[in-house]
Amino acid sequence: MLSPTLTEGLKRYSIGEKLRSLRLRKKIGLVGLGKHTGLSPALLSKIERGRLFPTLPTLLRIAMVFSVGLEYFFTDERQHRLVAVVRQKDRQRFPEKPDGRESSFHFECLDYPAVERKLNAYYAEFQPTAAAAAHLHQHPGVEFLYLLQGKLELHIDGEATALEKGDAIYFDSHLAHGYRRVGGSPCAAIVVTMPG
Repeated sequence: MLSPTLTEGLKRYSIGEKLRSLRLRKKIGLVGLGKHTGLSPALLSKIERGRLFPTLPTLLRIAMVFSVGLEYFFTDERQHRLVAVVRQKDRQRFPEKPDGRESSFHFECLDYPAVERKLNAYYAEFQPTAAAAAHLHQHPGVEFLYLLQGKLELHIDGEATALEKGDAIYFDSHLAHGYRRVGGSPCAAIVVTMPG
């Protein structure tokens, strides 16, 4: 049994709340997490509710499932303020495809220094492509796009949607989707993706 001083000292790290947040973000139930960690769902439930503080080896087993380090659980969020500035001069530009050939867009990451990001934000410039060259891709979660300039055709699950400057679209990104610039004018957008 822990002393009241140790209990209060550990409570401020909200280990149980952080575990629950990780588990819900990954959409894993207590039984599923138990299978991945070898720990009983009852034990995991007690940890989440703050009724039990895990040992370091137990916490490490849990952390490994979620690909986080132990420091994730021991950061005092009251003293931690997430602020990440990305200067335009520091951004790097990447083509859609690693080899750079036939890329329908180039992008710059707008949030790379932020840790434990809950979303990903990009500045994208769309390149001229052949009419049938909307390269389709898909990823878990949702996507939001706001067109800054130009005209863009967004292909989602076999349907084309035309967008003009100032238009925005939000969609399920697990559906196959691709982009095609329309016309000769420059075309750029802010794209935000959020994992499922």
